[in-house]
Amino acid sequence: MDTAIVVFTRDLRVHDNPALHQARSRARRVVPLFVADPALDATKRSPNRARFLAESLAGLREALRERGADLILRAGEPAAEVIRLVSEVKAGAVYLADDVSRYAAARRAALERECARHRIDLVFTPGLTVVAPGDLAPAGGGYYRVFTPYWRAWRAAAWRQRCPPPERLEMPSVTTAGQLPAQPAGSPGLAAGGEQAGRQRFVSWRQRLLVGYDENHDDLAGDQTSRLSAYLRFGCVSPLEVAIGALGRPGGEPFARQLAWRDFFYQVTAAFPDIARKNYRPGAAWHQDQHALDAWQAGQTGIPVVDAGMRQLAAEGFMHNRARMVTASFLTRNLGIDWRHGYRHFDYFLADGDVANNAGNWQWVAGTGNNTRPNRVMNPLRQAQRFDKSGEYVRRYVPELAHLASTAIQAPWKLPSAQRERLGYPGPIVELS
Repeated sequence: MDTAIVVFTRDLRVHDNPALHQARSRARRVVPLFVADPALDATKRSPNRARFLAESLAGLREALRERGADLILRAGEPAAEVIRLVSEVKAGAVYLADDVSRYAAARRAALERECARHRIDLVFTPGLTVVAPGDLAPAGGGYYRVFTPYWRAWRAAAWRQRCPPPERLEMPSVTTAGQLPAQPAGSPGLAAGGEQAGRQRFVSWRQRLLVGYDENHDDLAGDQTSRLSAYLRFGCVSPLEVAIGALGRPGGEPFARQLAWRDFFYQVTAAFPDIARKNYRPGAAWHQDQHALDAWQAGQTGIPVVDAGMRQLAAEGFMHNRARMVTASFLTRNLGIDWRHGYRHFDYFLADGDVANNAGNWQWVAGTGNNTRPNRVMNPLRQAQRFDKSGEYVRRYVPELAHLASTAIQAPWKLPSAQRERLGYPGPIVELS
């Protein structure tokens, strides 16, 4: 084959990129393409993801130019833009990584129709997960609804081989390469996007903190998680390379388990694409409380560990995983508010927000998802006492309480009334036992 197009979606890297590797192996010339779909309106949906994406595309373009190619950027309906470029460069095939969201399914169907109509080969590759969503199935067929048996199958599975990055790429001339998208401001503490930043972060974190991952990853103040989630969400790092790079080292097994959770929700979403819209299974009757929802979103609930998590989210476009569970449990279990309100708020701020993991985890906490203990409630006071005993996490994100002793910082409403009034911090919006 003379020319193939690689459509980058959520695999913005040159290392271990199956779509790029297969196109390079089967075609003499390769045209890398990214299509920004105006229907997604990334800047309005999430300025943090829009900025992270723009930085990641800039890094990808640089990596491709170093190899003799370029990243072609287009804006429009993806299938239409792909076919326009196919006609321009006389491509014989299109390669892209498969995905599981409702949007991805619609994009796939449109590409299948158009490529078939124009007699162009269309190849979907793995690459967004360690194990592709359809590769594992229980003995009775279907998909895994419970994590533990999925984890056992995931751990025993034979994974695909890593793909080497191309040393050089030959590319035909294209009329215009297109401009990189603008970078909105986003949250002030948002991490830098891109493959180089993601790979450097993983190597540095692995050297320093992987060994203590099992003991320390729930420590809120310690902040010893990998913070790779946004790089995984955009495919700046390969989940397979991360898993292989961690396993066999002290701490690698419990860390790999978190990657398996990510894969687990991808295969659930593939089977239940309405996961962000509908309850996976019947749940409680929710009630409306706009005042409480506003307070939760603003980090003004009067429950310090909850407010710290919500303020971290706004400040960094990221929230510690333990805090995500605590804040989600508080919204759904203590306030009785529909998990979909929380999902949408997280979706706006999280640089790592995607349908499968954001919705999957929200439904897990709310008791409507794949939780084998659907009635579980995470008492925020007990969670704080266990995972932020000294109060350092709260002090970091709730400065009104920074001067309080560890005995008072998690429940400031218990202080004398005159002292409470001087704090400038609200009382709790709901009573906790």
